[in-house]
Amino acid sequence: MAARAYWKGQIRLALVSIPVEIYPATKSGAAISFRQIHEPSGKPVKYEKIVPGIGAIDADDIVKGYETSKGNYVLLDEEEIEAVKLESKRTLELLQFVDASDIDILYYAKPYYVVPADELAEEAYIVLREALKRTKKVGLGQLSVRGQEQLVGLRPCGRGLVLEVLRYADEVNKAANYFRDVGNAKPDADLLDLAETLIGKKSGKFDASDYHNHYVDALKRVIAKKAKAKGKRVIEDVEEPGPVQSGSNVIDLMAALKASVDGKKKPPAKAASTKKAPVKKAAERKRA
Repeated sequence: MAARAYWKGQIRLALVSIPVEIYPATKSGAAISFRQIHEPSGKPVKYEKIVPGIGAIDADDIVKGYETSKGNYVLLDEEEIEAVKLESKRTLELLQFVDASDIDILYYAKPYYVVPADELAEEAYIVLREALKRTKKVGLGQLSVRGQEQLVGLRPCGRGLVLEVLRYADEVNKAANYFRDVGNAKPDADLLDLAETLIGKKSGKFDASDYHNHYVDALKRVIAKKAKAKGKRVIEDVEEPGPVQSGSNVIDLMAALKASVDGKKKPPAKAASTKKAPVKKAAERKRA
């Protein structure tokens, strides 16, 4: 089945218009979703719309409200909400070009592939792609789709173009609010050299297929075991991490970095626990 375009229209750069189609560049991963089940009957739990002091209500009696203060709401009907939605335009005008390095990674939200709509659009498409590559710029514009306006950036990606939906300024928390208490002192030169050596040893090309979601894998194994057990409870052995050590000094950090560079295991901390938590046995005693 062919992928469905998220948006069809044209990219406009001054007097040049390029017909394009935009497709999602990502898809949902192997996440595991659960339903709430009423254990005695084995049936799924459903949810009713309930008003405190009144009980279950009819869905037709529900309107949307915005809380202006505690317990006070401004009520809006669907027509009023629809009236302020922006018309979905079929033109993405590139309003500004900025250095790719000027856009902080925090602003990138979701990527889309941009492809020429037909052979006639391909020449202008390639010119725009190569111009962005040479200048190392990102084209900025605002895309009106599904009633809302998105800030987007257009940049080259291999033989094509990628459109990134960007977050607006008020959607990003200021880093200073979180990092203001982090020290600004220069690190010990020897420690920095060791850290750089370790980074160099572990450097390589990124390949997303090298990484897997171990939680999802483990959860699938538990579900498979539970299915074979025909309803019996299955408990996996879980190795609990040792207590987090605080107040580590420079000597400990130096030893750990040297051991890492030499390919040895990190020296165990004196107070660290190396015992495996008896999760399975504890759970069995609880059931007994």
